[in-house]
Amino acid sequence: MNGSGFIHSRNSFAIHLIVKNISLYLMVFLYVIAGINHFLHPQSYMKIMPPSLPWPEALIYISGSFEIISGLLLIPISTRRFAAWCIIILLIIIFPANLQMMLNYRHDGNPWFWITILRLPLQLLLIWWAYTFTKRTKAST
Repeated sequence: MNGSGFIHSRNSFAIHLIVKNISLYLMVFLYVIAGINHFLHPQSYMKIMPPSLPWPEALIYISGSFEIISGLLLIPISTRRFAAWCIIILLIIIFPANLQMMLNYRHDGNPWFWITILRLPLQLLLIWWAYTFTKRTKAST
């Protein structure tokens, strides 16, 4: 063996790590910014809260806090798996709000209604993305 397979393998691994880290920090950024937005613009979230839920304003601040904390907990390897599972749970819990947004936009004749339809399967993609960080690494075992 001339060693070129080893070099290719090392390069592939390095590229994989770079992509994984970019993905990780994009996710951190997404959830921290989204969480902060709950505090800056709670009225936007009030509009999509299912009417059957009690204490909608408190739930907005709780979910925003949860997003910020979970996003930040993705950074340390020791808490990454836990944070990823928290994000998955959060995405499942907030799914009714996305449905409510779709229903509201449809009822109001909002021209952005079609985007709310696309947002529903996007939740599955976000869940999958978080799931990619639930696998054990040497530092988290």
